[in-house]
Amino acid sequence: MPEHMPTDAETVATAALLFEAGALRNQPRTGWPYDGVPVSSTETVAEHSHRTTVIGVALAAMEGADPARTALLCALHDLHETRIGDQTPVTRRYVTTADPRKVTADQVTGTPSAVGSAVTAAVEEFEAGETPEARCARDADKLDCLYRALEYRAIGYPTDGKIERCRAALKTASARSLADAATAMEPAQWQRPLPDVSAVR
Repeated sequence: MPEHMPTDAETVATAALLFEAGALRNQPRTGWPYDGVPVSSTETVAEHSHRTTVIGVALAAMEGADPARTALLCALHDLHETRIGDQTPVTRRYVTTADPRKVTADQVTGTPSAVGSAVTAAVEEFEAGETPEARCARDADKLDCLYRALEYRAIGYPTDGKIERCRAALKTASARSLADAATAMEPAQWQRPLPDVSAVR
């Protein structure tokens, strides 16, 4: 235990939130074992959130939305899973979990109002799915799952069903084009020079 605890309660609450966010490094994504991927090989929620954020930036730029706002929504979209876990579509048929907005409100309790408002507003926007940034963030979430499924398929796991379901859930034209491009290439192709497509334009 530290010898001297900070006296500012809001700072302590914010530090606690940041420690909690770090717990996503140890929170596995639970749907992959349904596709034969061993639990020991599945990604964590933090790993998923990172590439979702990168995809969100690219997707927002392609769609004319705000990349920075989209990145914020992506970075925070699964923060609530520290408390309720990663629920799969199968799980949700039988188990009712807390609304992510309610969980987030609890997570930011005691933090400075500016911190609490920034986090809760982002989660609310993502969950509502009505703004261009939220649509991009939600598509980025599905695209990361599709890309990961393609990576798992490349090493022998039967993830075709997940690839199809993720592709069908995409709403934006740019996300669909990124899905089509991904399914037409090998996941490791980025390590080699990409083909010159300028000649066919």
